[in-house]
Amino acid sequence: QVQLVESGGGLAQPGGSLRLSCAASGSIFSINAMGWYRQVPGEQRDVVATISTAGTTNYADSVKGRFTISRDNAKNTVYLQMNSLKLEDTAVYYCYSYIWSLTSPWRDYWGHGTQVTVSS
Repeated sequence: QVQLVESGGGLAQPGGSLRLSCAASGSIFSINAMGWYRQVPGEQRDVVATISTAGTTNYADSVKGRFTISRDNAKNTVYLQMNSLKLEDTAVYYCYSYIWSLTSPWRDYWGHGTQVTVSS
């Protein structure tokens, strides 16, 4: 069984920083893409940033230049460094990964989410 566990959410002031981490564990054979999505109540879940196995990154326009996604393949972990936070960054952030496990071929996995609140 595969699990994605996020950490690092919390409260930050506008202009502040937070760093999210997400570790994948379990019967993992291989990990392809990893990424972060976010969702506010009443709205759809939107992509924030993704990173390939080779390190190719993509960002939502709203976070370009402020957020940085990275990964440690040896630790099956993806990170999201969030700088210059804005009020509109407030959301539940979900970790995503495309994984081939020992019990299932390639499929999407999601974390349970971590709350990020930006407030003065």
